[in-house]
Amino acid sequence: MRELKWATLGCGVIANQLEQALERNGRKLYSVANRTHAKGVAFAEKYGIGKVYDEIDDVFADPDVDVIYISTPHNTHIGFLRKALAAGKHVLCEKSITLNSDELDEAIALAEANHVLLAEAMTLYHMPLYRELDRIIAGGELGKVKLIQMNFGSYKEYDMANRFFNRNLAGGAMLDIGVYALSCMRWFMSSKPDRIVSQVKAAPTGVDEQAGILLTNPDGQMATITLSLHAKQPKRGTIAFENGYVEIYDYPRGERATIHDTTGAVVREVEAGDTANALAYEVADMEAAIAAFEAGESGEIPADEAAAKVEGLLHLGYTRDVMDMMTEIRRDQWHMTYPEEE
Repeated sequence: MRELKWATLGCGVIANQLEQALERNGRKLYSVANRTHAKGVAFAEKYGIGKVYDEIDDVFADPDVDVIYISTPHNTHIGFLRKALAAGKHVLCEKSITLNSDELDEAIALAEANHVLLAEAMTLYHMPLYRELDRIIAGGELGKVKLIQMNFGSYKEYDMANRFFNRNLAGGAMLDIGVYALSCMRWFMSSKPDRIVSQVKAAPTGVDEQAGILLTNPDGQMATITLSLHAKQPKRGTIAFENGYVEIYDYPRGERATIHDTTGAVVREVEAGDTANALAYEVADMEAAIAAFEAGESGEIPADEAAAKVEGLLHLGYTRDVMDMMTEIRRDQWHMTYPEEE
């Protein structure tokens, strides 16, 4: 597998974790793009990265860049995605990947037209714990999934200029933390929910501060999700099966789960992966997906085999399902929109 050159677009917390993940494998980011050039320079100096662009858009024209990691605010994603994908760059984009389904459909079409890969940086899709749980579930001992409960509550101070509550920065619980809960739910559901009811409490700025969501799919599996930006909840998921249930702790970057029988007794503890390596798992899967994609493009392996490998690593289908659900709930049910959607 050839060594890919990664560029970061944005140099906040996630960009720091990305560089640290690469360094664990003896590598470095190739380049840095940031709206504020001085911050980009400071980031590059911190890690000894050799290239910082004078203008943020210069990253798209750099022929040496293979993959761009976008970690800017939600409402800037589609603008950068248009430029990166049109320039023929593979993209790993922070969640939420776009504001709504229309934007995501556009980005996917651009990726396909320009023969590159697009993926959302949804950490849980890459954590070894979920693959181990899949293996256990496939063994049949737990039976079929019946009910799922996902909680995610953060306590954020009431600062309405903060990005969490700021409508002009695409704030709100759904895009910031709801995306994790829905993604985890989708991982365990056999199909996308087609019936959704919800309630919401708005923050003074008009974005969603707190919500309760009930979802049912065509197979009769049900899920409940509770979200809050102003009330702490544990990041805990419970998946109830016919023959027991699984509890996952700190599920966005989960490394530990407990399997219980129908009496509630613990059957076994499951541990896999390391939360600290979450970005490293993402990078590894993205690079493996690019290798499979390029093998399919060159004819080295059949195109359908390549596509299956890519989907099994990046789960863009789940990303699309989750974005459809978030759009229906936020825009169609709650009638909450952002300036970019008006």
